[in-house]
Amino acid sequence: MGENGGGFSDAGLRRVREVLGRHVESGRIPGLVALASRGGQTYVEAMGTMRAEGGAPMRRDTLFRMASTSKPVTMAATMILLDECRLRLDDPVDAWLPELAGRRVLRRPDGPLDDTVPARRPIIVRDLVTSTFGLGVDFELLEAPIRAATFERLDYGVTSGPAPDADEWMRRLGELPLSYQPGERWQYDLSIDVLGVLVARVTGVSLETFLRERVLGPLGMDDTGFHVPDDQIDRLPPAYGGDPQSGKLIVWEEPESGRFSRPPVFQSASGGLVSTVDDYHAFFRMLLNHGMHGDRRILSRPAVELMTTNRLTPEQEAARTTMYRNLVHLSFGQGQQGGWGAGMAVRTHRIDYAPVGQFGWDGGTGTSVYADPHHQLTGILFTQVGMVTPDSLHAIHDFWTTLYQAV
Repeated sequence: MGENGGGFSDAGLRRVREVLGRHVESGRIPGLVALASRGGQTYVEAMGTMRAEGGAPMRRDTLFRMASTSKPVTMAATMILLDECRLRLDDPVDAWLPELAGRRVLRRPDGPLDDTVPARRPIIVRDLVTSTFGLGVDFELLEAPIRAATFERLDYGVTSGPAPDADEWMRRLGELPLSYQPGERWQYDLSIDVLGVLVARVTGVSLETFLRERVLGPLGMDDTGFHVPDDQIDRLPPAYGGDPQSGKLIVWEEPESGRFSRPPVFQSASGGLVSTVDDYHAFFRMLLNHGMHGDRRILSRPAVELMTTNRLTPEQEAARTTMYRNLVHLSFGQGQQGGWGAGMAVRTHRIDYAPVGQFGWDGGTGTSVYADPHHQLTGILFTQVGMVTPDSLHAIHDFWTTLYQAV
């Protein structure tokens, strides 16, 4: 358990273990790995099994599908290009992403796809970094024609079809109008994938190659990548979803035949990584250390500040908060932090046990990672159960509730 100098109380950590144990014993989450660190103390708990029917136990080095918790890590590649002045926040992206030049914008966000007006200005790098370029998942537009068109052209993942290559993906994206004017409204997900393509085009190497050279390698994140090598695939559990009616676990994807068993055609910056608790711990500790890993600088201090402080206007933040509040019965409280930095949420008001300033995000495959500068705390909880039922979300909620009591 480590020494207790400025770390956690032993009684508090026992509560964390008890609460997580109840989730595993319920049978609704076959297994999980949790990590928390504060001061010089790191606490790790691996519970349950890789598969629902039992067998191999969860281990500290188990690999998990990161889903949207990929976003903070892949965003670091963009921040390095900003640090090196190879990109500028207010540069139009047209030179690198000609598919996004000359945009049309829907006259009404929920209107027909052919009723458009010209964009008032080009899309700039800042719009992509803050997820405000005009397209993305918008939980208030789920019935709109643009949502169906976006989904049909661009969606791929654990439960949908294979992705096209990046150039074809961008070509398809370029056929769509924007829902909103560039810079107007926060929308989820798509902008991060566009940034992944932008990084590859600016650097002339794949997103993974650049991440490996500049972020993953220097941080010792050797288990993080866009696929799992054959000789390591036994470290990846199946991905499970739950039947919303019965709650019974359903296999979404087996490791050997799933999309992480081979290098992907499209390296998804928004949701394509696999990783471990220790790798993510290294990354989030680097953010808490203002960009430093030991004596090596990964990101500049201002780049980390840009990532981990709220970038939204009061109007954008209010709209984002309203959108997630209207979803609370589905999101079980995720997404209600208020603010958004670069690739992750930033708490701008207190709604639960975590203080203002905490930053991080959750993944639809049952993953959660946040860091808290006030307490110098990092917390990570990875499960193999997707968020189609409340089970993994409840485990994540209870982990954070008990972890803050252990401080």
